[in-house]
Amino acid sequence: MKCSDLFENAPEIEIKTLFYDSRKKVKNGMFFCMDGLVHDGHEFIAQAIENGAVCIVHSEDISEKQKGIVYIRVEDVSDTMARVAARFYGYPSKKMKIYGVTGTNGKSTITKVIRDVHSRFEPCGYIGTISISYGDVTLPPDLTTPDAIMLQSVFKDMVKAGMKACSLEVSSHGLEQNRVNGVDFDIAIFTNLTYDHLDYHGTFENYLKAKRKLFEMIPEKGVCVLNVDDNSFEEFKKASNGRVVTYGIQNDADYRADNIQLGIEGTNFSLIYENKEYPVHTNLVALYNVYNLLAAIAGMHQGGLDLEKILECVNDLKQVDGRLERIDEGQPFNVIVDYAHTPDGFEKIFEYAQMITPSDRNIIAVFGSAGRRDAKKRKVMGSIADRYCGNIIITDEDPRTDDPTAIANDIKSGIENANTIYIPDRSDAIRQAIEIANVKDTILILGKGDEDYMAYENGKQYYMGDQKAAKRAIRKYYLGIEEEENEEE
Repeated sequence: MKCSDLFENAPEIEIKTLFYDSRKKVKNGMFFCMDGLVHDGHEFIAQAIENGAVCIVHSEDISEKQKGIVYIRVEDVSDTMARVAARFYGYPSKKMKIYGVTGTNGKSTITKVIRDVHSRFEPCGYIGTISISYGDVTLPPDLTTPDAIMLQSVFKDMVKAGMKACSLEVSSHGLEQNRVNGVDFDIAIFTNLTYDHLDYHGTFENYLKAKRKLFEMIPEKGVCVLNVDDNSFEEFKKASNGRVVTYGIQNDADYRADNIQLGIEGTNFSLIYENKEYPVHTNLVALYNVYNLLAAIAGMHQGGLDLEKILECVNDLKQVDGRLERIDEGQPFNVIVDYAHTPDGFEKIFEYAQMITPSDRNIIAVFGSAGRRDAKKRKVMGSIADRYCGNIIITDEDPRTDDPTAIANDIKSGIENANTIYIPDRSDAIRQAIEIANVKDTILILGKGDEDYMAYENGKQYYMGDQKAAKRAIRKYYLGIEEEENEEE
């Protein structure tokens, strides 16, 4: 593509690659001087040119310019990169139905449910925390919301593979950093808003402002699906540029769940839509998943799928890895792996654990808290666990550059009653929980979900994952089954 096709009045030089990492070797590249958290892309222009850049998109003055290189100055490099990427890849999001899901909790479940159900009608891709997947392709996740260049490239690949829709997790970081500015959204879904990522956004108001951006960019013909029970509902309603549709349980809503019956193996409820009652049975469990399912149902129905046919599909949904995932190796107690890592997420998962655990039995929790993230929530999460648990095992959870012992002590400061120990090695912590569990107890392994790495000061290191660690511990230490070294999980 010519540079003049991407920027008005630009020279007609050939652009073959868009990039913002100056270390990447390219041919005929357009380099975007992104201002990151640590480094400023303007500092690496020379390296980018050495590695193949023929065009530099920048926002600051450049004192020394090399001959033969095109320099294009813009006001906002990140916004420009997102919009140029969309054009460079042929506006692929316009060729699919795009569901964008944002909120503190529930994004992964809702987007995966949409992908699962929508794919039964027409091909649908997924981009988010768990993976990038479409058709027979499954790629490891990059960020919850990938950078704009990668995002548009994946959209193009999805279109080429025959996808008619895509469900996309939209993070507050992605919105704040303009990663989705070139995306043509059809349906935006709001889950809930509780305190999270304040280490990045600074205040709850800034966090809310970032999330609202998704609904401000929805076109008038688009649909904004909002949780009417959330305290921030009115803020998102005001920000919504598209037609507003609501879902909820406690308040009147366009899609409302009533007569909810929660069970260990599944959930039943009545869906009220336009004064008509629809019986719903799903294998999803816990009250918060009723909200997640309502959001997905409302989004897909507003996206053009038949409501009754949608409801037929939610009876047996695919397990979302690491989200309320039951580990069953034949042990006589509950073991649940979940991604919960916020105070609100903790409150909801512990409420569910209390529901499925007999009053004379024990809840055992294994969790930590991430380093270089909001430290204020550590004490709060310790306090929440303390209200429900007899035993708490604190362990490492992506400490990054923070002192793991200091993180554990922050969590301990909120615990007053539960028996508490700190076991740094996460696999050992899970093993300890398995060893002390009794019949009908419940073990909650929280914070990592399906992640197979641990983030330390020197980067990410392989970690077998909470699911595998729990299965191995149950088989070896509870059931007495010795593992073969070459056994496949």
